[in-house]
Amino acid sequence: MKFLRKNGTWLLGCALLCLAYNLYFLFLLPQVERTYLFYLDFLVGLSLLLAIAVRYGQYRAVQRRRQSLLAEDYLIWQSCGADLENMDIIRHDLSVLEDKFCEQFDLNCELEDSIARWCHEVKTPLAAAMLLVEKLEDTEEKRELQEQLERINLQLRSALLGCKLQSSLFDLQVGRISLAECVRTSLRNNRFFLIRKQVTVEMQVEEACVCTDRSWLVYVLDQLIDNALKYCGPHPVLRLWSRREKEQIWLYVEDNGEGIRDSDIRRIFEKGYTGNNNHNGRYKSTGMGLYIVSVILEKLGHAISVESVFGAYTRFRIELPLFL
Repeated sequence: MKFLRKNGTWLLGCALLCLAYNLYFLFLLPQVERTYLFYLDFLVGLSLLLAIAVRYGQYRAVQRRRQSLLAEDYLIWQSCGADLENMDIIRHDLSVLEDKFCEQFDLNCELEDSIARWCHEVKTPLAAAMLLVEKLEDTEEKRELQEQLERINLQLRSALLGCKLQSSLFDLQVGRISLAECVRTSLRNNRFFLIRKQVTVEMQVEEACVCTDRSWLVYVLDQLIDNALKYCGPHPVLRLWSRREKEQIWLYVEDNGEGIRDSDIRRIFEKGYTGNNNHNGRYKSTGMGLYIVSVILEKLGHAISVESVFGAYTRFRIELPLFL
């Protein structure tokens, strides 16, 4: 039946052609003997049967190859040479893709779990190392060692939250959160580096309650403050303040660092983008910090924008909904 449906137009054309020349012989050439017509019909019929046999043989060969390809576990539509109207090929390839996606998803979940477990296991010896360093005499070597341990601690926290961010179930606990308390928590998280670099902190954030997730907002602020500390000048100043507008509140984070070039500012939230000035060669930027910030705020439903004057300042603005 499939063969007939696939070759129906061709068979119908052959039948109409045979009927046409028979009618031509019967009505327009009455003087020609009917024996010639029967002989011609025999030859044409035999040729038609041979053509049908050849086409059927080709059809069966294609079907056998198609059935063998359907048993494979890779994409076959290009190998089969079939058009997309063949639903068996489409269903097969969709099933293969689904299996591969599920397999890769399971591998990613296992990798995230392994990284999270590793981070939790490393936190214990790291905490012990930080306690041991506190007992050392106050020397430049001690301060250098403390700085490196604090950086490891921040990176571990970022890795743990990064695993949660990549998870299919983005853990959100949105509620009534004190904006000022989130800012103070982030400043405490970065206090070692703020003191180390003698940063002047100016905070004028009102005691307003916003509708957000506390841990994720603190993480975003950690990233923005860390970004400011990396590129600060010789007399660093970090300013944080808020401004209400109707049912929204805007949180500003500004530093007086090296700033961002006009050619870079539109792309700083892109994944892996590191800019053109190379930060004077002081840091090997990965281009992931601000990208992750933008992803988190998008998932939270918050907006972030940036303005900067190269060589003067960089100012980030986060728009948050007030908890009414």
